[in-house]
Amino acid sequence: MNDSEFISRSANTSEGRRKFLKHSLIGGISTLCMPLTVNSLLSEGKMVKYRLSLDTPARLFDEKRRSWVHPRAGIVPGAGIDGLPRVVMTMNLISGSDVFNNIYGLITNDLGKTWSSPEELAPLYPHFEEIDGVKKPVVVSDFWPRWHHGSKVLLGTGHTVVYGPDWKFTPGPRPRHTSYSVYNPDTNVWLPWHKLEVPEPGRFSDCGAGSTQRFDKPDGSVLLPVYFRPPGSGSLSTVTIVLCKFDGNKLQWMEHGDELSTDVPRGFGEPSLTYFQDKYFLTIRNDQKGFVTKGTDGLHFEKPRPWTFDDGNDLGNYNTQQHWVTHSDGLFLVYTRRGAFNDHVTRHRAPLFMAQVDPEKLCVIRDTESVLVPERGATLGNFGVTDISKNETWVTTAEVMLRPGTEKYGSDGSVFAARIHWRKPNGLFRI
Repeated sequence: MNDSEFISRSANTSEGRRKFLKHSLIGGISTLCMPLTVNSLLSEGKMVKYRLSLDTPARLFDEKRRSWVHPRAGIVPGAGIDGLPRVVMTMNLISGSDVFNNIYGLITNDLGKTWSSPEELAPLYPHFEEIDGVKKPVVVSDFWPRWHHGSKVLLGTGHTVVYGPDWKFTPGPRPRHTSYSVYNPDTNVWLPWHKLEVPEPGRFSDCGAGSTQRFDKPDGSVLLPVYFRPPGSGSLSTVTIVLCKFDGNKLQWMEHGDELSTDVPRGFGEPSLTYFQDKYFLTIRNDQKGFVTKGTDGLHFEKPRPWTFDDGNDLGNYNTQQHWVTHSDGLFLVYTRRGAFNDHVTRHRAPLFMAQVDPEKLCVIRDTESVLVPERGATLGNFGVTDISKNETWVTTAEVMLRPGTEKYGSDGSVFAARIHWRKPNGLFRI
């Protein structure tokens, strides 16, 4: 494939962008090219070229409106066919708003040509604990597997959700912990999950790493983003990064960094971390708009600022997560936003976009925006990012079908793997 085939076919007009957003990738597996050419970036040699394809590993939508949520994947290098990585995906079954059931798993040993059927993962089953004198189910949720280079194991992190005895979600104060588990590739089984021990159980009684993107340092230590509600904070969450030690079996809290907070309703949550060009970048969920910050050591950061496009306008992301795609030649943000003819989608959580980030100005470069997964009525905001090889990065998400009527726009509960095929190998990839 020559370089010209990695340049977008969409026009740099509002009408061209509208058609691009409405029709890109709709209808199954297809190919999409790089977004609009940006002369200023090209002149500086900073435009990262790629192409996109879309796979559907699974789908679920039944009469109870159940569907999959939080599909995220990790790799086991060399465990697939002919030396390919095994891609191990986990996902929750969702049956109501924030009602997460058991975790299911599926794998591919041939880079998505074939997938196993989703199966319940018994070691990740809920625990039943006595809380406030009542026996309640404690569920692992918002799980994210990621290959740990230092110990050569697949480590998954997430958090716990406590339900009432009737499996109803009850708002208000309740314990929450970071959950973690290790995958055994020889048996294709996840080991029983554990809770991360915290240094101050009172202060961190409601603290977890749900849907957060961690960064593993070359020395094997883990920088794990978490969010917590300190006593007396009400519904306001605070974000911090926990430096952990991991020996291939036990995850251990060593210290934590700056505590980032805001008085905007519900505070900061679902932080995600990456490392690019000698700096750490942190993106943060907030009810009103997404935030971003950067720092030099992974623990201490500048004051978070709202995400904007490079023209100064608000990005339009709110009340849902954003995550990083990091290539040696460029930094990207994956997100959802308003303003994409998507007012009928809950919280504007579709389509799923990706755009290159200006790491100095901390903004999204508008004309690099691509649609990774199209909007078909259902939400796509709970997703993950996986570096598969030096040539591919995948973004995995699912159509959550809870809202009646979403299917009239074409959604069917599909789980998607949006595959980013890099024109130039990613020099940051390591196994």
